[in-house]
Amino acid sequence: MKPLLIIKTGEKLPSLTNTPGDYEQWIAAAMGLEPAEYIVIAPYRGESLPPPDSLSGAVITGSGAMVTDGEWWMEQSAAWLRQAVEQGLPLLGICFGHQLLAHALGGKVDNNPAGVEVGSIGVTLQTEANHDPLLSVLPDTFIAQLTHRQSVRTLPAGARLLASSEMEPHQAFVCGDRVWGIQFHPEFDEAIIRHFIDYYSEQLRQEGRTVEALIETRRPAPECRTLLGRFAEIIMAHQPKQTGKTC
Repeated sequence: MKPLLIIKTGEKLPSLTNTPGDYEQWIAAAMGLEPAEYIVIAPYRGESLPPPDSLSGAVITGSGAMVTDGEWWMEQSAAWLRQAVEQGLPLLGICFGHQLLAHALGGKVDNNPAGVEVGSIGVTLQTEANHDPLLSVLPDTFIAQLTHRQSVRTLPAGARLLASSEMEPHQAFVCGDRVWGIQFHPEFDEAIIRHFIDYYSEQLRQEGRTVEALIETRRPAPECRTLLGRFAEIIMAHQPKQTGKTC
């Protein structure tokens, strides 16, 4: 089987130095992948992305970067994502990856006017998710680990909304039948999310939010984590094919 590509778009917080692994290892572990079954490419380091037809699928990680910065590696990655979609490669964008994927396909990304969304947050599926190959494995409402300041403000043309939260209307979307963006982090646990609450603590207080309450309400999100295993199953069932359309 062709390898899965993990597009590494950033690194974990410095405060997580003593926590083993990084985005790519956490994602691979949740997908049940062995080291020989995936490759990691970091475009922000100048590493080139391989041809989409040499892969079984791709996951785009989270990042501390902002899509609105428009850095060269982001635009090169966006062009690659458009090519991958055209070739029918299964894709999953997580947090920043969700935003970059939306941007690549014509959506709009910007700061969330509601402020920072961080913590163990309730997410609600939309009716469209009932028959979605990926998100239909989740209950109608579930807990997800979330940390973001920017959001997908406008979905790409033809994309279908799958999930929302109180602060973020676009928690998940799908284009076609094998291209997904999810704002939340299925690879995170409540210990990791604590570091992001601390990271945003000053901004949260400026927004009138109670940091201590966000810390106290952290909880596991095992149902959310199953999405990565489900994406692995989808990859096994679908090999890339020419589709000729983006959404």
